[in-house]
Amino acid sequence: MTLAEMETLVYARPASLTEMPTHYCPGCTHGVAHRLIAEVIDEMNLRERTIGVASVGCSVFAYNYFDFDWVQAPHGRAPAMATGVKRVLPDRVVITYQGDGDMASIGMGEVVHAAARGENITVFFINNANYGMTGGQMAPTTLPGQKTTTSPRGRDVETQGYPVRAAELIATLEGASYVVRRSLHDPKNIRLAKKAIRLALETQVRGLGFSLVELLSICPTNWGMTPVQSLKWLEEHMIPYFPLGDYKIHPAVAEIKV
Repeated sequence: MTLAEMETLVYARPASLTEMPTHYCPGCTHGVAHRLIAEVIDEMNLRERTIGVASVGCSVFAYNYFDFDWVQAPHGRAPAMATGVKRVLPDRVVITYQGDGDMASIGMGEVVHAAARGENITVFFINNANYGMTGGQMAPTTLPGQKTTTSPRGRDVETQGYPVRAAELIATLEGASYVVRRSLHDPKNIRLAKKAIRLALETQVRGLGFSLVELLSICPTNWGMTPVQSLKWLEEHMIPYFPLGDYKIHPAVAEIKV
């Protein structure tokens, strides 16, 4: 084997990611989600057409890490801003990138009505079961019994209610065309997550309506665990409550081969 053959490139930074180091905590899987989205945008040749809408939360600086156009939305309002951008520039691919504190709490009304209207946008929803940026408070997705800074004895469903299953909720709406839940806790599921991201963007490119990909993610810092412990905790506790799967797929999306 020649030296040139040995130096074959097998792994590189996607063109849709900048070289800026991220602010995410060690072990956080936001970085995995970023890479998957960037890879798919590159593979679909969408970088010059894509406009991202950043939420408020751990992902608030997403516009520093993705190398395509972005706008910043007020807390929870990313789907509303994405709606405006898409209607003014219908030839663009418009995405939002939101956490559970942003989308499933203050922004729940925005995402529900965007889906109900069938807005041709794509929402990437990162679910790590707490408010990551502001100190690990209880979120709409915090599990029953899970301890956070505002539920130190564990979430009590009698006084604090039950977690919101966003994918299942959005899937009931007529305007939603592609709604799935995936996870970022191991290589197999990361590959499945990338396929879902591709199908969500294909849904938009083909004008089929609203798409949402929920991604289960870890938060080692606020969970008080190592990254390895966090991955195991997600698998053992989050997935039973938030089952992975396809919750709504438009027939035309089901025919797409990726």
